[in-house]
Order: sequence, then structure tokens, then C-alpha cells
Amino acid sequence: MYTRDEILHHLAVEVTRIQKRATRALTEEELFKHLLHSSISEEIEYILDTLAEAQRTLEQPQPFDPTAWSERPTVLECDVVRFQNNKDKWIAFVGLRDGRPYEIFTGLADDEQGIALPKSVTKGKIIRADAEDGGHRYDFQFVNSRGFKTTVEGLSYKFDKEFWNYAKLLSGVLRNGMPIEQVIHLISTMQMDSDSINSWATGVARALKRYVPGAKEEPTDE
Repeated sequence: MYTRDEILHHLAVEVTRIQKRATRALTEEELFKHLLHSSISEEIEYILDTLAEAQRTLEQPQPFDPTAWSERPTVLECDVVRFQNNKDKWIAFVGLRDGRPYEIFTGLADDEQGIALPKSVTKGKIIRADAEDGGHRYDFQFVNSRGFKTTVEGLSYKFDKEFWNYAKLLSGVLRNGMPIEQVIHLISTMQMDSDSINSWATGVARALKRYVPGAKEEPTDE
């Protein structure tokens, strides 16, 4: 094992020696070939092996550590995804952490049974706030067309309780690091008695496909 200072010192001495012996200026390739056959060839090989190992490490996908996601930040970036199945129009708020889906809130896209937002709103923030009952509520904040922040309080209270409960299930598996492909498979294989819930599940699966690495984004608002 060589220290950084030792390698740099030996390299500088050998480069100087090679250049002094050369009858002309050497190209980088020629200089490198001389170094490979010089008295510090062992150090050069060590450098190359170290660089190769570092490159292999960078190219390997890093394992996901769900413990790092155990505590939810107060504020998460959010994508707003709209989708339609049959005659129902839905809206989903996908909270992101490190670019990965971390939680999801879904429901009908209308004022009476859910939330209706301007179609120009595609991103925002999900903010966890203290609720009056001592628990937590989740607010959605976005910047409107005039540049002002607008906050929709209580996402969890805006949607049907059944949709909210299924969304909590999905958020739980997302936070525990289940690969997004498996989450989509889980949703797609859910068989519900309600046509409305089946419509919701189909739309959520389509909406989440945009987060599969390398996948093409599907149109979701028909």
C-alpha cells in the first residue's frame, strides 16, 4: 500500500527523469508508456487498479437503505399527476425524496369529493403540519400563475376515506424501499369489489410508471 504523498513524489521524480532523457517533447501516450516500464511501474499499476475499482463501484447500483428514510422530512417536493379511467378523473400528489416516490395522496379531481387545481399546477410541496387533534395533517403548497404561494390544507381530509387508507398502504411500502416496479405490480394485481377502486388502482399504477428507471412517461390525463 502506498500513501498519496509517496505516489506523487515518485511520479514527479520519474516524469522529470524521463523528460530529461528524451530528445524531444513526449506525447502523453509516450510518457505513459515510459512510466509503465520505469522504476515506478508498480506504483503506476497500483494507481490503475485503484481507479478501476473506484469506477466499478460507481457503476454499481447503490443498495437502498430504508432506515435512512424512516423519519419523514417536514417538507417534500411533490409531483401532481392527473389521470382518468372510464369517466372518473383523478389527481395524485406524489411526495418525492431523493427523486424517488416516498408517499402518495390520491382522490377524485373535483371540488366536492376531492381537490380541483388549475391544470398548470404540476409540482409543489407536501408539508407536514400539526393537527388540532394532536396528530399530523399534510398540506399541499404550490406557486400560482401570479407567483404567490397557495396552500391547500389537509390533503388527508379532502379525499374519500377508503382512497386515503389505500394510499397509506402504498406510502408505507414506498417508504420501506420496495422497488417501484414491485409497487406497480402490487397495485395492478389488487382485485377490489368496487369498480371505482379498481379504476383508481389502474390509474395509480400508470401514474407511478413514470418513476421506473428508463421507462417512458405515459400520458395519464385522457
